[in-house]
Amino acid sequence: MLLHRLRLLPFLPVYVAVYFLFLYLPILLLPVFSFNDAATTTLPLAGFTTKWYASLWGNTVLLQAARNSLIVGVCVSLISTILGICAARAITRYRFRGQRPATGLIMASLFLPEIIVAVSLLMIVLQMGLELSLVTVILGQVVFCIPYSMSVLVSGFEGFDRSLEEASYDLGETAIGTFRRVTLPVVAPAIVSSLLVTFTISLDEFILAFFLSGTEPTLPVYIWGQLRFAAKLPGVLALGSLMILASVLLLTAAEVMRRRAERRTQATPAP
Repeated sequence: MLLHRLRLLPFLPVYVAVYFLFLYLPILLLPVFSFNDAATTTLPLAGFTTKWYASLWGNTVLLQAARNSLIVGVCVSLISTILGICAARAITRYRFRGQRPATGLIMASLFLPEIIVAVSLLMIVLQMGLELSLVTVILGQVVFCIPYSMSVLVSGFEGFDRSLEEASYDLGETAIGTFRRVTLPVVAPAIVSSLLVTFTISLDEFILAFFLSGTEPTLPVYIWGQLRFAAKLPGVLALGSLMILASVLLLTAAEVMRRRAERRTQATPAP
């Protein structure tokens, strides 16, 4: 059996290449067609043009949707990261009754169908008499983004040398001062990574925004509305290409910061 498995190893690179090609080829075609001079997504391309990108800057509705997405993304990333810091610190530092069930409930939104979460939040918002707006989108996306934030921050808090905080207390520093001057600098890369990850997730999130945005659409909701009109497809492709580029850059930066946080905590000497 072992020899049979070893014989299959040379085919693993081929399998991985085919897998990634199948997964990412449609995404790679998106920017290709965004430079097509025709309004149809067919090969061969009619010509090379950047007019679809230039047309985005004169679209006031699009710019308003982009502004809404930025507002939601910044608020969601800040709130999710603050709550994630509290949760990650409690989980990695303390042992208390009900810790595992509490952690499971926090992470539950990762495993529940997002449309079920969106419908449930919509029912709660309507029962409370709240008007659908960017505020309801922010509240809904915070619930969805906290597990991602906590996952990143737990890796930053694990391995943190507690003797550093104890030394700060012995020198007369307060708890808040110790957290600000000692703890935060060590876990800062994980915090920045959490901010970038949650902002990226919020920027790309559609289902919750679709149910909770009301008359203030975010970029994904705006894109969905434009797909019903064939003439608007090239502009949607250009906008989607820019969003893909922004997501890749943000996630790359987040991964770099996460690895830096892991190296920093691993390099901290044990007490």
